[in-house]
Amino acid sequence: MRELININQSWWFTKENQTSFEKHPMDDVLVSDVNLPHTWNAIDGSNGYNFYKGACWYQKDLMFSQEDEDKRIYIEFEGSNSITDVYINGHHCGQHRGGYSTFRFDLTDYLKFDAPNLLSVKVDNTVVDDVYPQMADFTFYGGIYRDVNLVKVHATHVDLEDYGSSGVYVIQEDVTHEHAKLKVRVKLANQDSIKRNVRLWVNILDDQNNVVTYGASEVSLDIHELYSEEIDVLITNPILWDGFNHPHLYQAQVQLTSFNDTIDEVLVPFGVRFFEVDPQKGFILNGKHLPLNGVSRHQDRKDKGWAISYDDMIEDLNLIREVGATSIRLAHYQHNQFFYDLCDQTGFVLWAEIPFISVMSKHEHTGINAKSQMIELIRQNFNHPSIMFWGVQNEIQIGGDLDETRRLVQELNTLTKKEDPTRLTTQANVMFVPNDDPYNTYTDIIGYNKYYGWYNGKSEDFGPWIDQFHAEFPNIALGISEYGAEGIIEYHNDHPKVKDYSEEYHAVYHETVWSILKARPFLWSTYVWNMFDFGANIRNEGGVKGRNNKGLVTYDRKIKKDAFYLYKAHWSDEKFVHITSKRYVHRHEDTLNIKVYSNLNEVVLVVDGVTYTPTSVDDVIYVFEGIKFTSKTMNVVAQAFEDDVRYADFATFKLGNQPLSSYKAPEESGGFAANWFASPKLDDVTIEPIEFKEGYCSSKMSLKALFANERAAVVIRKYLKGMEDNPMIGMMMGMTLETMADLASDKLTPTLLYLINKELVEIKK
Repeated sequence: MRELININQSWWFTKENQTSFEKHPMDDVLVSDVNLPHTWNAIDGSNGYNFYKGACWYQKDLMFSQEDEDKRIYIEFEGSNSITDVYINGHHCGQHRGGYSTFRFDLTDYLKFDAPNLLSVKVDNTVVDDVYPQMADFTFYGGIYRDVNLVKVHATHVDLEDYGSSGVYVIQEDVTHEHAKLKVRVKLANQDSIKRNVRLWVNILDDQNNVVTYGASEVSLDIHELYSEEIDVLITNPILWDGFNHPHLYQAQVQLTSFNDTIDEVLVPFGVRFFEVDPQKGFILNGKHLPLNGVSRHQDRKDKGWAISYDDMIEDLNLIREVGATSIRLAHYQHNQFFYDLCDQTGFVLWAEIPFISVMSKHEHTGINAKSQMIELIRQNFNHPSIMFWGVQNEIQIGGDLDETRRLVQELNTLTKKEDPTRLTTQANVMFVPNDDPYNTYTDIIGYNKYYGWYNGKSEDFGPWIDQFHAEFPNIALGISEYGAEGIIEYHNDHPKVKDYSEEYHAVYHETVWSILKARPFLWSTYVWNMFDFGANIRNEGGVKGRNNKGLVTYDRKIKKDAFYLYKAHWSDEKFVHITSKRYVHRHEDTLNIKVYSNLNEVVLVVDGVTYTPTSVDDVIYVFEGIKFTSKTMNVVAQAFEDDVRYADFATFKLGNQPLSSYKAPEESGGFAANWFASPKLDDVTIEPIEFKEGYCSSKMSLKALFANERAAVVIRKYLKGMEDNPMIGMMMGMTLETMADLASDKLTPTLLYLINKELVEIKK
């Protein structure tokens, strides 16, 4: 029978990249003792640009008894970033390229029994040209950051080398309320030196472990043969996996028997359901419309990076459940199997994707690694009922409008549909992809990452853009795959505005955008970016280095920002009252407007014993205007009653003579695009019409094309100093100067763009 043994404890670790992996324990180098999960970027991964990248080594002794000699023994890594080489007793067992999926290597032929075996693992988080991601707006933490196990199996077993999968696929051929016609595909491996006849049993168990149906097959396996067998099973009157209403799970119990022995067994949870996306009606699960009110999630957290615990994942899920979301976009890579399991058990609808993001490889255009990661994602997660959508790319257009990129996106879509025709393919387009771009036809459904009201335009622009797209392309199912704004809880503003980084603007932004999205139910999904703040080493803005602060919850999961409660009021049935701007304690104006979020009726405010009714109510937003300080301290209670239960929240405000300087972001805090380059100081310039001539350079060209032209490059370096030294240069190269001006309008101003164009239009392409 199969045996799974966790080996997380007690590893030797060094940052020094050895050439020899046979020394024990890594003699002559600085070694520390670590337990897995582990990353060497737990601290520096969210402190700024200079986080550690390179090859590091892990070592451990393994012992096996003589009783293990007739078994096959595999090592299983659930996640190691990003290139991993595994050695046992000096023998190279294999290399895995990619940082997010499960992979296994067979150690058997190199093992010693009743003697120590030296396991050496090299892990390298250096970005290389043929492994994705190439560049992205999150930190690429290094290390063995998920569990490592040994798997001992009979020589004849359910295959362990099928792209890290379970070897079992429950294919939902036809599911209705009346029946579920399933095909169970099982990959088998005979690594024995003899032929073997086995019986393959598939029992389908309900959530009480009762057998509801079964199938069986006789299989004859040749020496060292890999074989795939399919068994049809039928569940009549199935209990459907129905989101939060009833996330019912069956199990496929797959057994290999030889004579009277069960030589291998695999248990695979799954759920049966049917779904569709209608361009006019949105997402439909089991025949009923289900609004996909979503959030996105990165897997890291403060002082841990990606080396998080099961308790951390449970806390994340509980916070997402509390806010009331129905869907999660698991960005931008494969997440831990445990988290997918939690979503299956809870009822979330998932978007799962690969890290084909931002820029394509400069030299490897066939996409071997992207395709491999796509196959791993699908095969390892095939049986999760919560996953409805496979994402093939995120903002890959940032790298430029390249024929090779377009071809690879289409090939990834074709590959995904071949691997799993039962789910829908999707993609997240960068915001500047035109409405009529063919990208919008490459996958079954699409999403756009739009940041009106933060990077460009104003938040009210969402409505006209969505309506125009829907009117022009009514047969394309449109979703909003990202929207958000930075919110740093230290900063506060009585008059919040874009780019002030205040908690107040963060909340007002989401108030505005959500009201627009809610009014358009044809959107098949919407995803807040992000549920949690996360590490992004390339960032330096709002006075914070190495961090993306768009989360509804802080990086350490300790504080829920005001916007969290806005969505909770809209999405959750849990009754509550929340006073906003409670962290804005010290005020300098003697009259306040106090805002409350609540999903209750008849909320009132009690201020120093005096009761006030709201001056305005907008759905879940209660505003109380003109509340005056009667002393230097104001004590506020917001409350509502329902069924004789009191719901309340409390706040204290203090009156001072002037605003606190700590409430304002630094003047030179910089935005996401504002620190891409240093722009010159300009005298008064009269902007005159410019003729854009065919065959000549202009701001409509990509930065990459401009730098390829020697004379144009001189102009760019003249006006946009330091650009080539910025870590974001890879992303910028695919953009036109006009796109960059849209993102960095405070630095690449119309005047500066005019001066650049004035010189570029005299230069031949």
